[in-house]
Amino acid sequence: MTVQICKGAFDPWQSIQTHQRDNLTDGQYGATATFVGTMRDFNEGDDVCAMTLEHYPGMTESQLEEIIAESKAQWPLQDALIVHRVGEMHPGEPIVLVACWSAHRAAAFDACRFLMEALKSRAPFWKKETLHDNSHRWVEKNTDGYSSH
Repeated sequence: MTVQICKGAFDPWQSIQTHQRDNLTDGQYGATATFVGTMRDFNEGDDVCAMTLEHYPGMTESQLEEIIAESKAQWPLQDALIVHRVGEMHPGEPIVLVACWSAHRAAAFDACRFLMEALKSRAPFWKKETLHDNSHRWVEKNTDGYSSH
């Protein structure tokens, strides 16, 4: 189970491939579920041209590791990976990767969703958006991951 905080751009697909190669044995898992979140160019009805994501070093990693431990206690996972970016980013760039490996797809899907929703609601990250008029604002709440829109 691995947590990585990146201060710059990362390739989520390369991260998955590297993690599998270094941490899992072929045939050990039958399912890999992944979620990749990218920066949108809009929020709350406004155009957004950049975002700065801040975190509390040490505390953030610890909280993410706790969330992974909870998922492992709830589902039969072989492994899990969370990669989260901090610093300045722009629309279309990956922000977060969550990946889960299990013998069966149901556990992988369910654990992946749990990790992402728990991360969004509990991990100490703060977002400051830069709007097209060059003004800045802090994001006060995350979007609901269970809404249909």
